[in-house]
Amino acid sequence: MTSQTLTRRSLQTRLALAYAAGIYAAGTFVLIFVNVPLASIHMATPKGPSSSGTIIEAGPGISLPQLLTGSAVALVILIPVALALGWYVAGRFLHPLRAITTTAKIISAGNLHRRLDLGEPADELTELGHTLDDLFARLQASFDAQRHFVANASHELRTPLAGLRTLLEVALADPDADAEDLRSICREALALGEHQERLLQALLALATSERGITRWDTLDLTQIVAGVLASRRDQATETGIDLAEHLTPAVTAGDPRLIESLVANLIDNAIRHNRPDGHVKITTQTSGTEVALTVTNSGPVIPDNQIQRLFQPFQKLAPNRRGHRDGYGLGLAIVNAVTQAHHATLTASARPEGGLSITVRFAHGAHPHHP
Repeated sequence: MTSQTLTRRSLQTRLALAYAAGIYAAGTFVLIFVNVPLASIHMATPKGPSSSGTIIEAGPGISLPQLLTGSAVALVILIPVALALGWYVAGRFLHPLRAITTTAKIISAGNLHRRLDLGEPADELTELGHTLDDLFARLQASFDAQRHFVANASHELRTPLAGLRTLLEVALADPDADAEDLRSICREALALGEHQERLLQALLALATSERGITRWDTLDLTQIVAGVLASRRDQATETGIDLAEHLTPAVTAGDPRLIESLVANLIDNAIRHNRPDGHVKITTQTSGTEVALTVTNSGPVIPDNQIQRLFQPFQKLAPNRRGHRDGYGLGLAIVNAVTQAHHATLTASARPEGGLSITVRFAHGAHPHHP
């Protein structure tokens, strides 16, 4: 007999005893309230015939010993009745709980698509079942996303490794390779290594963002944006992208390193997925209890139904997007993870003339637990 069965039966036993005690107490009170009036009632009995009819003479009613004997017998009979009723009622109340336990065991074994579906009646146990159904749905979505992420990450990491191995095998198989050929192969190998390094850094940034916030510092988005823009101007000039900013003080709280990663990925994405002679506009502003960072860029026209997909790991649009070879489909996923970690809100919309407009809204001022 398992410990779960013992616990379940112990709970049913306790509930049954509690219900039986209530039933027995109620029966006792009923007998008391019935017996006390009966003890004072005198029974009318016929004495004998007369000319006017039957002579009625009042005599003693039910005697006290009879009442006590009958009450004792009733109380003895009530014991098994109360226990049986208590056990039945406890079992009925615990039936949804048993269904929850049984289904939860099956779901924990790997069938995350299963649900409790308790239905009616609507009570505390049904509410618990709905809460667990929501939990199982979130767990299923999380496991599916994790499997999808691992599969894509494995593919992205395998590609440069396979290219590097092929490059080295070709070099070793060529007996006539001179120093210049070997230098060229080394340069290609270094390029593949840098590709892997950037991919690993992006994966680490994504994992760090999804882990959550470990520090809350008061910071100004304007300073972070200005620093990132200063490091990206040469890249934008080389690609013919015009960077414009309208920065006003925007004080919020969060992890400076993660927020800098968010800003850098937004700007990098806007530069990378743009068109020749395009533009990128970055604004920061404070409005009431929120501070907003908005990055707007020109670029190819993006269907509205494809926008949310871009914020999932390893998701890219059409391969003819400019500069697609330099991206991994992780930039906006990192932005989304950092946004959720800071309890901020993210909105994205496609511009009719092409490109995206992305706004991240943070809470204004210091974190409530870190004034």
